Amino acid sequence: MATRILAVDDDPVNLKLVQATLKQAGYDVFTASNGPEALNRADEVLPELIVSDVEMPGMNGYELTRQLRQKTSTAQLPIMILTSHDTVQEKIKGFEAGADDYMTKPFEPTELQARIRVLLRRVTALPGESQKIKGKTIAVFSLRGGIGTSTIAANLATGLAQMWGGGVGLIDLVLTSGQSALMLNLPLRKTWGDLSRAPVGEMDAALIEQVFLPHASGAFVLASPNRPEQAELITGEKVSHVLTVLKERYHYLVLDLPHDFSATTLAGLDNADEILLVLAPEVASLHAATCALDVFDTLKYPRNIIRLVLNWTFERRGLARKEIEDALQRMIDVVIPFAPDAFVHAINRGAPPILETQPTALGALFEDLAYFLSKPDHQKQPPAKPSALYQRTAARVAQRQAKK
Repeated sequence: MATRILAVDDDPVNLKLVQATLKQAGYDVFTASNGPEALNRADEVLPELIVSDVEMPGMNGYELTRQLRQKTSTAQLPIMILTSHDTVQEKIKGFEAGADDYMTKPFEPTELQARIRVLLRRVTALPGESQKIKGKTIAVFSLRGGIGTSTIAANLATGLAQMWGGGVGLIDLVLTSGQSALMLNLPLRKTWGDLSRAPVGEMDAALIEQVFLPHASGAFVLASPNRPEQAELITGEKVSHVLTVLKERYHYLVLDLPHDFSATTLAGLDNADEILLVLAPEVASLHAATCALDVFDTLKYPRNIIRLVLNWTFERRGLARKEIEDALQRMIDVVIPFAPDAFVHAINRGAPPILETQPTALGALFEDLAYFLSKPDHQKQPPAKPSALYQRTAARVAQRQAKK
């Protein structure tokens, strides 16, 4: 039986175009020309996905989405906003209303079909019961903001998921205005906020995974709360408990940490098997990194789990790599080159460079970093069905080993 999709648009030409595009992909397509009609049609045909325009008389697409989310029968349905509005503000409004994806008109039929497939896969992608495993937790941290910790965390998590076939959780511990979900173009329908009032003893794997946001890469995101008051209810004890539970079910947890040493940040660092300390080539960032390393020593974190990542956030006149290494008395492990356009474009699209369909030098760097941080048993044994990302990375690793 074909998947049922409800398309909503007051423009009959646009509605016909969407209907034809989706029918061509093999879906059963039902239509509605306004919000109230769509609510009734959803009850009648029980669609598995809804595509809605924004500008419609009486009830716009955002309000329709909000009402669909309030109904038990449609609360979990994937919803795509399809509109001519292309500003970031409009996109955020769509996600805040509860949409899962946002696409602008005019659209390419093949792209619409592909994104519909991704949305439908997300519905069935959540992990089920599994045997306990020994996962690895990687914390991405800096005491100085604005130098790319969230970008690095998003690329690392999605890269690991693509490389090893899933089993990766991206945990946003920036509990006030975290950006991990937005960087992956995921709606904040479920967040840490849904766990904020749960007692620690009731937070089992099933409850935690109910609030995960699945991403097409195979990674799952535990997103930052929508509201500051929810963040205040999330304690270090809760964070530590969640990480302990998830580490037995996921091969990798990537932690996007805030720029502080709060109780929840320390819970993340205490649970980390590896810490990426990110810095930029400027004095303030160098000072922040020095402070962080001093605190790590005080907390007795093993030095061999700390990796320095130098993100070249401006084009020229930065501190030389050797100056930084001499000041910190440590070697830099990874250097990310200056690439502002690539990063800004990726953030606005919610598409990390590591997942670009046409591989780039920046994407290759993140691929290599994901492999470098992979568990030894993974590095020794290729996945059963190697992805294109894995094959590219393995070829580069083999070339470097041959030159030694």
